[in-house]
Amino acid sequence: MKKFFENIKKYYKYAIRSAKAELKSEVADSYLNWLWWIIEPICFMAIYVFVFSVIFQNKTPFFPSFVFIGLTMWDFFNRMISGSTKLIINNRDLVTKVYIPKYILLLSKSFTYLFKMGISLVITFGLMIFQGVTFTWYMLLFIPILIVLYIFSFGVGMILMHFGVTLNDLSNLTNIAMRMLMYLSGLFYNIKQRLNGTLSFVLLKVNPIAFLMFQMRTALLDGKMISFKGLGIWLVISLVLCCIGVHMIHKNENSYAKVI
Repeated sequence: MKKFFENIKKYYKYAIRSAKAELKSEVADSYLNWLWWIIEPICFMAIYVFVFSVIFQNKTPFFPSFVFIGLTMWDFFNRMISGSTKLIINNRDLVTKVYIPKYILLLSKSFTYLFKMGISLVITFGLMIFQGVTFTWYMLLFIPILIVLYIFSFGVGMILMHFGVTLNDLSNLTNIAMRMLMYLSGLFYNIKQRLNGTLSFVLLKVNPIAFLMFQMRTALLDGKMISFKGLGIWLVISLVLCCIGVHMIHKNENSYAKVI
């Protein structure tokens, strides 16, 4: 891990410049430019709210904010996991010509996704104000929740990035798994209200994104204390996954150029 932190310190400026360049390239040929980063999440939120609030008669309090919180967290998690499987292959020219620690590629991507998540969070708080959500000091607990979300996503992303070099089908398998996970995470429904007994318990304890979404909504919408015990458990798991990912990449990164 010492080498990992040394490399982060050495290459983080490159990661930031790369993230900025990617963000600029995304909107370079668009008439609406950066407005798409606001329009896209709002449109998805509107679709989910209409379908589940109007058609399925979902009565969850502050439902638009409820959905937007879930979308904000899921979008970051999904981008990190789905984008990591082919990250090294998609950067073939860089990997084969210049040495750079391969997790720096994921770090750069994560900065891009964090920026977009930050925009969504601003919209979320604006929506909460519009809906009349009572603000409490518990809302500050969104910070440790997002930290755990980031570390967990980064750890899993590094592991998938490693295996994605040699397993061509990993991307397809990951997309299927992520689609299933989305429906089991309570993105547009309250797990505790919709599911009972063992299933509800298992989803909130075993599914990290479901747990983190539930805790975020507990802090922001319910104004209640989150489960620091559960958050601590997932933090430890996330750090272990990061250590495994770093070890895999340090051990095998010299062979990636030959494989791709």
